[in-house]
Amino acid sequence: MGTTTPPRTLAEALRARGDESLAGLLRARPDLLSPVPNDITQLATRAGTRASVVRALEHLDRFALQTAEALAVAPDPAPYDTLLALLTGDGQGDGDGRDDAGAAITAALPGALTTLREQALVWGEDTGLHLVRTARELLAPSPQHPSPTGLGPTVAEATAGMSPGRLQEILAAAGLPATHDPVSAVAALAGLFTDRTRMAELLDTAPVEALSVLDRLVWGPPYGEVTPNPAPPVQWLRDRGLLLPVSTRTVVLPREAALHLRAGRAHRVPEPVPPALVAAAERDPQAVDRAAAGQGFMALSTVEDLLKLWNDGGPAILRAGGLSVRELRRTAGSLDASEPVAAFWIELAYAAGLLASDGQTDERYAPTPASDEWLDLPAQDRWTHLATAWLAATRTAGLIGGQDAKGRALSALGPDLDRSAAPEVRRRVLALFASLPPGTAPDPQTVLARLRWERPLRTSGPGGPAAPGSASDLRSRIALWTVDEAELLGITGRGALSSQARALLDEGPDEAAARLAPLIPEPLDHVLLQADLTAVAPGPLERPLAEMLSVLADVESKGGATVYRFTPGSVRRALDAGRAATDLHAFLATHSRTPVPQPLTYLIDDVARRHGHLRIGAASAYVRCDDEAVLNEILADKRSATLRLRRLAPTVLAAQADPGSLLEGLREMGYAPAAESAEGDVLITRAGARRTPPRTPPVPVPEGPPVPDTTLLTAAVRAVRAGDTAARAVHKGTSETATAGSLPRTTPAETLATVQAAAMTGSAVWIGYVNPEGAASQRVIAPVKVEGGFVTAYDHTADEVRTYPLHRITGVAELADEQPT
Repeated sequence: MGTTTPPRTLAEALRARGDESLAGLLRARPDLLSPVPNDITQLATRAGTRASVVRALEHLDRFALQTAEALAVAPDPAPYDTLLALLTGDGQGDGDGRDDAGAAITAALPGALTTLREQALVWGEDTGLHLVRTARELLAPSPQHPSPTGLGPTVAEATAGMSPGRLQEILAAAGLPATHDPVSAVAALAGLFTDRTRMAELLDTAPVEALSVLDRLVWGPPYGEVTPNPAPPVQWLRDRGLLLPVSTRTVVLPREAALHLRAGRAHRVPEPVPPALVAAAERDPQAVDRAAAGQGFMALSTVEDLLKLWNDGGPAILRAGGLSVRELRRTAGSLDASEPVAAFWIELAYAAGLLASDGQTDERYAPTPASDEWLDLPAQDRWTHLATAWLAATRTAGLIGGQDAKGRALSALGPDLDRSAAPEVRRRVLALFASLPPGTAPDPQTVLARLRWERPLRTSGPGGPAAPGSASDLRSRIALWTVDEAELLGITGRGALSSQARALLDEGPDEAAARLAPLIPEPLDHVLLQADLTAVAPGPLERPLAEMLSVLADVESKGGATVYRFTPGSVRRALDAGRAATDLHAFLATHSRTPVPQPLTYLIDDVARRHGHLRIGAASAYVRCDDEAVLNEILADKRSATLRLRRLAPTVLAAQADPGSLLEGLREMGYAPAAESAEGDVLITRAGARRTPPRTPPVPVPEGPPVPDTTLLTAAVRAVRAGDTAARAVHKGTSETATAGSLPRTTPAETLATVQAAAMTGSAVWIGYVNPEGAASQRVIAPVKVEGGFVTAYDHTADEVRTYPLHRITGVAELADEQPT
């Protein structure tokens, strides 16, 4: 589609676009698509609403935003040369490449304008560029909202309401002839400030102190406070209109004067080119992959340890939701990690669907059934599962420990941790890492600089991003957290992006798992038993061996090799889980590459001999033992006073404590009791007894409407075009009202043939319709199905799918034909 004359409105500019261009607009600004606009005019109106324009401005890069800001202070419409001069400065806008900065701006400006046009923020030909009104209101200077450029209002805006006599006094002081009306007086003053020669002559007569005042205001903010009796330099500026009054105590430097002092530039530092990434180090790519794989394997071990820690039921959930500070500290100690790192692992396991609330009355966190499936996967698939969940998660662990907008503490697994920008920032940070050669670790500060250029932060000051690390710079904080979390998770190794992470970003989890698999050591089926009651695992163990060993022994240290220590308590734990002493001896003999040390054999036999000698049951609780001497010993021990025991029979003691407390108390006294059921059988406690009901992982909170797919975009553009054609056809009609009679009547056969053809081709048609009440109307419909005497179609007039009886359609015409008059 094309036009022979320049468009007069945004709607006309959009109407002149092709279908691909309209689809690009809806893809870049998906909020315009909900619901689908009825026609081009409605689309243009929606594109100019404040909320939509703010969202579009926030997604511009630094130079595109600077271009829009320059248009906001330029005349409307602004020729291309005027805009270029505002960005390059006087004498640099002719595009001759006089200096590197001007040449870079000249080269980048067409691309920035293309971006603004594609997003319907700018329309018009290069001879007259229009910034949409809402964007101009947002970016243009005002006392309440200073311009990001630091410029003030124009002379005409600043002198609105000024008395004619005062205007003539300013003209006289500035050496200008008197005029007959305020309008010409304002034009004369503005003409002086925009005339480089006359303005230079005026400033040559200014006191040095007056020039110092202008220097403080020239780059913004342009407002200053004055006393009722200002100093002579300030009075000199006020008399000549270089400072104009805003209120009794406030003056402003008018825009035209400021632009002269800036040599015509709207921005102090235009940034047409994104900052370059600087390499902090260059490493061997294979070493990077090995380091990342090792860290990824440690990540898997840490998450497995967390699941084991909460295997029998994790910490209770706070009333307001989340994990208490004490429980987080306790979990961090068990994982041998700092509290922020422990919070990251907890949130990652939650985002991956491995942890959730059990939903019980005494609500606690526990592993989900999906965690058992995850543990059965190969190591490389477990890693891709975690990495994929991390990339998509909007929950931001770095916020934990801070406060929300109401001053409430943010807790791990608690509410208000979702930040919709997190996935986009994570992927962009990793994409910047991937843009460097393999093995190259970028400087994080240059990564932040690039992110701020690509998505500059909107501030209330005169331009520029928020300070790094400030509360308002959320994207920068997420980027820094991303760098740290990527290293913890094994996405990066020694600061550089690994090849398996590149595959995950570009090709998907399957290819990433294939790249990672050769780098992960094969699990071992043996340990090395030591004479000091320890076992050394020289590498990762097969899961059944690792699970049994974690029950039979306590982990003493981790690293390249894991050291387990056997203690009476750990052996008793294995016996409580239903293992017999012979089973433990056989297990150790099978899985040890060294002979089983005699001290370890004695330890197992000694604990097994005493295990279950005492029996604990529920009375509220009782102790049963065939050896009366043992019960006498317990009663005589002062440490049993808190259990409040009394003898019921020679071999039975009753306690007022519950069975669990009684078990724990006697174990602290050095005994090895066993719990028993009401039938007298020994109760076996097995790991993994507590699981939540099936849970789905938390759904990420999207940042605005989702980007539509190609099918939806194609259908939306067709609907908008059809609705626009229908609306214009109505406007071209000469009848006072649009009635069904304005369409030529068609026979039932013609009606059926036309709507069937439209359904087959996917085109829209114009129909006249009479409803059951006898009211006639005209509609634009896109037939989908025609059968049984009814046509089912998308009604562009009503913006919904409807079904119409064919016998109530009085006439039908293709939209290619204008409505008859």
